[in-house]
Amino acid sequence: MSATIDPTTAEVWMSRAVRLAHRGWFTCDPNPRVGCVLVKDGVMVGEGFHARAGEPHAEIHALRAAGDAARGATAYVTLEPCSHTGRTGPCCQALIDAGVARVVAAMEDPNPQVSGRGFARLREAGIDVEVGCLETAARALNPGFIRRMRDGLPQVTLKMAMSLDGRTAMASGESQWITGSPARRQVQRLRAAASAVMTGVESIIFDDSRLTVRAEQLGLEDAETIARRQPLRVVLDSHLRMPLAAACLSEPGRTLVFTLQDERAPRWQKLVEAGAELVAMPANQEGRVAFAAVLRYLASREACNEVLVETGATLAGALLEAGCIDRLELFVAPTLLGGEARPLFALPGLETMSQQRRLEIEDIRALGEDWHIRARPVRHE
Repeated sequence: MSATIDPTTAEVWMSRAVRLAHRGWFTCDPNPRVGCVLVKDGVMVGEGFHARAGEPHAEIHALRAAGDAARGATAYVTLEPCSHTGRTGPCCQALIDAGVARVVAAMEDPNPQVSGRGFARLREAGIDVEVGCLETAARALNPGFIRRMRDGLPQVTLKMAMSLDGRTAMASGESQWITGSPARRQVQRLRAAASAVMTGVESIIFDDSRLTVRAEQLGLEDAETIARRQPLRVVLDSHLRMPLAAACLSEPGRTLVFTLQDERAPRWQKLVEAGAELVAMPANQEGRVAFAAVLRYLASREACNEVLVETGATLAGALLEAGCIDRLELFVAPTLLGGEARPLFALPGLETMSQQRRLEIEDIRALGEDWHIRARPVRHE
């Protein structure tokens, strides 16, 4: 029979574990963000977090810090200890070997192939297991990982900067800069946390977007370390119009181009030689690269948890209409660009108020002179 755990005390230590997990926010992709605290007789004896894929998990760092003091301790961990051997050994076995007496976990591993197995091994070894402490906070650490494990899709976030009258650029395409440096710094942090940054070929043609994390703009102490893990760059280019001299092709990391063409296309080999990785995709009903197929590819073949989309009105509207956008990060500047400027979304066919696309606002806060709005589309079943 499991001993009773004071929920107030458990939440204190689990809150610390959640804060520790945040320290791997930008660096541990594609693995989940996890924190662990070891407590014995009301005193913390070890703690750790998962920093990078292939390196020790949070539990291992905490056990190493605790040493012999881990015997008889309680482990507070934000995610079920793993039960399989990958690039590292199973954490549940490490906890058993260390003589931990109790494990308090915030949530089960969402991977259906392993969910519950870590807890089962711990219980078989005589360790008390409690699940559910601060589960909401723990789930917020890894929305993309949970989505990928549950649905085989990444979480897709659309980032856009606009004027107060909902415009993203002048009619000519000129857009630098609508928002100020605090907003641009936040955009760099969104990129740094993403598995992939996706855009349409138009943004490459007209803006020569690099789609990279720039250490000098992050505004973080460990910016150089964070920027070493560049997200995968993804370009949707149905007809292979991407310039061979595109800046993103010469940046560190990989640029993946999804197209309707195949290896027989005249520009296929030239783009490969320029540094692109090309993937042929089926077409959707509009004759574009099928968005759902791209997202499933990114989840399954590239282990992408979170995809950040930075694009113009046409692709943004098409993704929204296709139901592919999970979250929106909108940056609003206190300026007006006028009716001739480019809109935020191209949503043809909306003629009545009953057809409007509503958003649920989750958060609004000031960023310098600008406003940052977090929202999600309201789904209609």
